[in-house]
Amino acid sequence: MQTNPADAADGAIARPDMDPVTFEVLRNALINITEEMALTIRRAAYSTNIKTRADFSCAFFDNGLRCIAQSFAQPAHLVSMATIAPAAIREWGPDRMAPGDAFLVNDPHRGASHLNDITCISPVYLGSRRLGYLANMAHHVDVGGSSAASLGVNRELFQEGIIIPPTRVAVGGDIDRNVLGFLLENVRARRETNGDLRAQLSANFVGQRRIAELAGKYDPDTLEAFFDELIAYTERWTRRDIDRLPQGTWEAEAFRDDDGFSDDPVRLKARVSIGGGRIVVDVSGSSEQRASPINCTRAMASCCLAFVAKSLVSQEISLNSGFLSCIEVVGPDGLACTAVRPAAVVGGWEMGQKLTELILLALHPALPEVIPASGKALIVNLGFGGQDPKRGEFYCYMETVAGGGGGRPASDGAIAVQTNLHNTENAPIEEVEMNYPIRIARYELIPDSGGAGRFRGGLGVRRDFQFPDADCIFTILSDGRRFAPWGLAGGSEGRPARYVLDPDGECRDLPSKVTLTVPRGGVVSVQTPGGGGFGPAAERDREALARDLRNGYVSEAAATDFYGLDPAQARAIGAREG
Repeated sequence: MQTNPADAADGAIARPDMDPVTFEVLRNALINITEEMALTIRRAAYSTNIKTRADFSCAFFDNGLRCIAQSFAQPAHLVSMATIAPAAIREWGPDRMAPGDAFLVNDPHRGASHLNDITCISPVYLGSRRLGYLANMAHHVDVGGSSAASLGVNRELFQEGIIIPPTRVAVGGDIDRNVLGFLLENVRARRETNGDLRAQLSANFVGQRRIAELAGKYDPDTLEAFFDELIAYTERWTRRDIDRLPQGTWEAEAFRDDDGFSDDPVRLKARVSIGGGRIVVDVSGSSEQRASPINCTRAMASCCLAFVAKSLVSQEISLNSGFLSCIEVVGPDGLACTAVRPAAVVGGWEMGQKLTELILLALHPALPEVIPASGKALIVNLGFGGQDPKRGEFYCYMETVAGGGGGRPASDGAIAVQTNLHNTENAPIEEVEMNYPIRIARYELIPDSGGAGRFRGGLGVRRDFQFPDADCIFTILSDGRRFAPWGLAGGSEGRPARYVLDPDGECRDLPSKVTLTVPRGGVVSVQTPGGGGFGPAAERDREALARDLRNGYVSEAAATDFYGLDPAQARAIGAREG
């Protein structure tokens, strides 16, 4: 088998079990099917979070419940969907799934992520023969619970929203209106939730049609033989690439600021081992799970490792069970990163973002020319809700805000991006203001927020939300105020996060986990961290520093204090036109 020129060079993973041309056609066909499913969701969805920010993923599973292909939209769904879909199918029973049926599930403690991420599963039949299952996972703007957008600062899962065990929502191609009605009665954003669920069902329908077309060209026996070879091939390739990495064990620790109820930091420890074609992370020694929403499940923690592993191996490697079999998160249950029922987990990706950075930090001594400094390491979950006087209905809006990427061994950190696990897009001002009673009063980069270094950290973002028409219930479920993104190899820390009520008046600092009522006309300013710098600031290229000054990324004072530029020279450069 050969799909990469490197294979022919060493023969390490080549096998002649299937014609290589047929193999590549089928491999790309299945990936394209999941990508077309993703396009269907995006075009049909109602909520900004799905149709614009692309917070969803799609996958195909075979009869062995192995993930065969997955659209690579959200790294945070890498393991979650590959865990929850098989678990839900086993619990319901494959033999009880008929053509045209569809099922929903969102329980984190069955293997999902948090309740907002609802997975839709459909069996794929070719006549009377079942070939596998299609699934998609999408983040819904609200699933009930104590606060708008289901982002409340709660102690238990039961307070976070409606928990959906494996539940049939469509029978023989027709939506069960009783089940759909039950779900919609438990959420605030009925119109958007209804539209988004139907978009998910439509995506599976499109996937079923495309797989039927593929089976018309390649018979089901050929497809099932291909599934076996694809998984084996992917595992061989992944193990080979892992064997080419430095072998050994490295460890590091880091902290989240607090849990939302106490000021006690939450410890994360990671012991990363590479060897035998596998990457294993032991999280023993991390804080025990808290009665707070900051926990993440083992499946979520595994997504963090999957993201790092995927970044270190060949980018052409497919995302399927063959790849996932080469990684593992070990350590006891009941930790803040291996939480068990009834732990609240809606803020778990804030923990996951830090765990991702921690795994990278642990690997820095082994891969100093590859690993970047810490990025913003946050999701920055924001949820708003209230009466929309124009539509005459309750509105619900969820958003996250970009920040700085860490400085890299050979380049500056990315500016104003959703880093690592967080691959959503930034919500455009025009769309937000057109569809919700919200005004974006300020949206700008934060000067000096990127850590100084040979390669500067990326800049954080300031986004001020104003509510001109009515009061609003506003929730922040984030972190990053106390522990700033770290620099590496002598680089400086990035600027930490800040959350401010009425920034041009009272200017009251808010905690990173809070629900409050913002009065009509009120403003909340969300200011995200910049990334850490990489390498000593004294070694920064002077022309690069001059560009930073002209662009307003670095102030004259910072150029003097951190980079050693003469004050007069800094003023002269800053006065030039960019």
